Amino acid sequence: MDNSNWLQQLLTLGIGTTAIVAEKIKEVSDEWVRTGRLDPEQARKLVDDLMARVQGETGQSPTATFEAQIQQQLKRVMMDLGVPQQSEMDELRGRLDRLERQVRDLENRLWR
Repeated sequence: MDNSNWLQQLLTLGIGTTAIVAEKIKEVSDEWVRTGRLDPEQARKLVDDLMARVQGETGQSPTATFEAQIQQQLKRVMMDLGVPQQSEMDELRGRLDRLERQVRDLENRLWR
């Protein structure tokens, strides 16, 4: 399974879900205005409050919050699978470069 395709599908699902939630909140508030349960100002405030809760305490958009959660989950899965982080790979590349230099230096000494 292509991991990038899988991640793209999850992000699309999150965006779609957020859009559906926003649409349903708006529909319910419009219905309540029509039936007289809320006046238009109360409905606007209700929609704004609910959307602020969906955005979360981080102040990010719902999509950004969802993306951050997916990234955290993906990091955990990769750690569980033993996939090294980029910093670990960079450190290993540096160590390999130093070892290759040392081997070349030793070879050069032997051939003199």
